[in-house]
Amino acid sequence: MKAQQNTTATVVSALTARTQLGQILKRVQFSKERFLIGRNGQPQAVVMGIDDFMDVVAPAPKWLENSWRASKKNSTDKLTMREIDAEIKASRRARAKTAKAR
Repeated sequence: MKAQQNTTATVVSALTARTQLGQILKRVQFSKERFLIGRNGQPQAVVMGIDDFMDVVAPAPKWLENSWRASKKNSTDKLTMREIDAEIKASRRARAKTAKAR
């Protein structure tokens, strides 16, 4: 999880959001800003970065954070999908071999 960021949002009109979307997205990504988009003075939507969203709205459960931490500690956090698949196949082969030996 990341450190808590500034949680205030910049209020913009729907027209401004429509005409300045590229700039808003850059600010969301690089400055970690949030934008509240309004129409007729009423809030309609929030624009925030995906990392911010995941931290605030859909935080990872503790077991997943622990798994990430263990993966980093064991230097397995950089494995490719191909390497992960190979590890799974090797583990299954070893387990099958052990089961046959019994």
